[in-house]
Amino acid sequence: MNMMDTEVKRRTIRTLVGKLSSVSEQTRAAALSELRLITKQDDQSRPLIAEAGAIPYLAETLYSSSHADQENAAATLLNLSITSRHSLVSTRGLLDAISHALRNHRSSTSPAAVQSSAATLHSLLVADELRPIVGSKRDIIYSLIDIIKTPNSPPRSIKDALKALFGIALYPLNRSSLIELGAVPPLFSLVVKDGRVGIVEDATAVVAQIAGCEESEEAFLKAKGVGVMADLLDPSTGSSLRTKENAVSGLLNLGRCGGEKVGKEVREMGLKVVDGIVDVAENGSSKGKGKAVALLKMIDCSSDLLIDYNSGFDSLNRSS
Repeated sequence: MNMMDTEVKRRTIRTLVGKLSSVSEQTRAAALSELRLITKQDDQSRPLIAEAGAIPYLAETLYSSSHADQENAAATLLNLSITSRHSLVSTRGLLDAISHALRNHRSSTSPAAVQSSAATLHSLLVADELRPIVGSKRDIIYSLIDIIKTPNSPPRSIKDALKALFGIALYPLNRSSLIELGAVPPLFSLVVKDGRVGIVEDATAVVAQIAGCEESEEAFLKAKGVGVMADLLDPSTGSSLRTKENAVSGLLNLGRCGGEKVGKEVREMGLKVVDGIVDVAENGSSKGKGKAVALLKMIDCSSDLLIDYNSGFDSLNRSS
């Protein structure tokens, strides 16, 4: 893109952003729609839109009673988050506006705006340094949990909420907040009751991360989580390989981070589904294979069972 093209784009964008503060509702709506289209089709325009000061107006629009405006603003923020993560997070009130959109998922926020808002969080959480910032917003965590436990939430809203929760759980110090705010029961409820493979895979991915903290023991025991994860490794349940890998990871994290009581349960339940763990050790991803071998060692399988895996996967186990 040459300098002249850039300058033309910059002027066009400034004009559009200026219209976001218009007293005319129609003018604001048209500008929002246009900005959404530009951010979708032209990734080079995204930083220019952020620089032009659009983000505060877009954040404010998430409070609008107009579903169309909410949806255009939320989709534009999602598009901007791909290239301008730090500009978004550093904008005062942006995370509060996203929290508002998520919190009202049962009432005033349209499903599409809820989904784009949750997806924006997931996009922001790609950056390691933003995970503690987003995770410190307990109202956001609470709202995401409420979405996954509400019976009539659209599947897409649940999936986007799970991906955001996964990003939050990647930062270890956020995991205790997730447990404290009640994430564990609805996650296991989705795993047990939801037949959609993608949702089960995403829910177990969050479960596996949350298992990696000391506070997980009590919540997982109360939800009978060890048994649920072990069941996922039973061939008769027909779990996908990704779900099995997540179950292995969850049991391993729980065994490592939990106390004696849950550690004993992990070993006992693990012995009942050795074939499922071996399946992951043989057919899983490189990281999954390493974790499966580590879990086999944890549950004290016989040396005969492990001998074939130790030589091939020791290095993976050390790095997992």
